[in-house]
Parts: sequence; C-alpha cells; structure tokens
Amino acid sequence: MRILFFCPFWGLARPYLETFAEPVRPLLEKIKAAGYNGVETHLPFDPAQKEEFVGLLKEYGLALIAQHWAANGHTAEAYLADFQKHLYNAAEAEALFVNSQTGKDFFTFDENVRILERAFAIGEETGVKIVHETHRGKFSFHGRTLLPYLERFPGLRLTADFSHWCNVSESLLQDQAAIVQQAIARADHIHSRVGHAQAAQVNDPRAPEWQEALDGHLAWWDAIVETHRRAGAATFTITTEFGPDPYMPVLPFTRQPVTSQWDVNLHMMHLLRKRYGEV
Repeated sequence: MRILFFCPFWGLARPYLETFAEPVRPLLEKIKAAGYNGVETHLPFDPAQKEEFVGLLKEYGLALIAQHWAANGHTAEAYLADFQKHLYNAAEAEALFVNSQTGKDFFTFDENVRILERAFAIGEETGVKIVHETHRGKFSFHGRTLLPYLERFPGLRLTADFSHWCNVSESLLQDQAAIVQQAIARADHIHSRVGHAQAAQVNDPRAPEWQEALDGHLAWWDAIVETHRRAGAATFTITTEFGPDPYMPVLPFTRQPVTSQWDVNLHMMHLLRKRYGEV
C-alpha cells in the first residue's frame, strides 16, 4: 500500500486562496520539490480561479483533497444552506475526495443528522466521496458524542484528527481506548497533527518533551494504516496538518512563531514516510 502525503495550503497562502492574492505557482513548485503528492485546501467560489488552480495542480502532477471548513449559520437551517454551497463547490474540483468539518457542537443530534444526510445526498449526486473530520466545534468534537452518529450512519467515514479530542478531553485519551478504536475503524484519511491535553497542536513534535504525545498519536495512526493495509487498499492519504498562528504558539509582542510550520510538516512527512514506506 502506497501512502500519499498532502501539504496543507493553510498557512502558506494568505488570504488562503480566497482571492488568489498571492502567487500560487511558486507555492506549488515548493510543495512538489519537497516530495508531497498533493495539496489539501478549500477552494475559491470563482469558477475561473478554481479552474486555474485545478489546472496548475495537474501541471505539477499534484493531487487534490478539497477541504470544507467555512460554512456559517447560527441556526441549523442557515448553516445547512451555506454548507450545501461549500460542498457543491468542493465537489466540482476533481478532488480525490472532500474532507468536511461538518455541523456544530451546539446543534442538536437531529439537526446534525439532517446536515449529515444532506452531505450523503450531495456525495451520491456528485459521485464525490465526502469524509468528516474529527474537529472541535463540529458534530464530531468528542469521541463519546460521535458514537450515536456512527450507529445512525453505517457509511459515515472520518478524517482522523485526534489532536482535537485530546484538547477537548484534556488527556491523551488513555481512558477512551474503546471509543477511539471505533473511530479508527471508520477513518479513511489522517491529519498528522500532534495535540496534547491543553491544545490541539504541540509547539514542535521534534522536542523531547512531547514524546509521549507523539507516541500516542503514532499508535493511532499505525492502527489506521494497518486497517487499510489488511483491507487490501492500494493507497492511503495523510495530510501533514500542523497549522500557523493561532494553532502555532507565537512569541508575545512580536507574534513570531516559535518554530517553522513548513519545517514541522516536512518533518512529519519524512517521519511517517520512513515509518510506513510501502506497507
């Protein structure tokens, strides 16, 4: 099984591909030269900009994971209307799949069910697979509260970003192993960010003080990769998703990051590529 590594555009392009205000080509050249297989990003709504970006990805031989995170709405109805627009926009981009930060933690179970049902319908309509990220503030913000959704939707597939659950539960989930295993069984994509009890991102996973947190995440990722290997999958995808400020700690007054987001993500790709190889 071949592991494909994706670079997050988050933190590289500002204002994050909303207007293509920064040159995209130099970023893609840098990503390709670093050895990534593709990029994960949300996409502009402007058809010409989206077409240009998808064309550049093809030119550089980079695959795309389309990301949705930006839908808004203080009520489930308002959110759902915006959510649909974002999913359709992402589904039009010839992506491998769409990674969606879905729903809200303050919506009721039934409200989030309606949103998930709509996501399934859009996936069937467009033929594009949609996976749902374990993420703070979303329907999937905590392991225990995710379980009823897994029961309701046997076809529900996840992007595993357990760094969020560590932060929400103020632990490395040592006492939630059975719950985590259920999420692992549904995970089709990994965000390889390392979190800890007080934040969704350690300042630098290379630092020895974070070894326990890194080891915990590696064990989860190993289990996910092994699950897909045993199932006979040809490929599996990982996005090295350490983020910029405010995920990245910064120095007071100067707001200078304490380490390089680019270097940390490159380190994670090299670490995991060596760990998994052609597994």
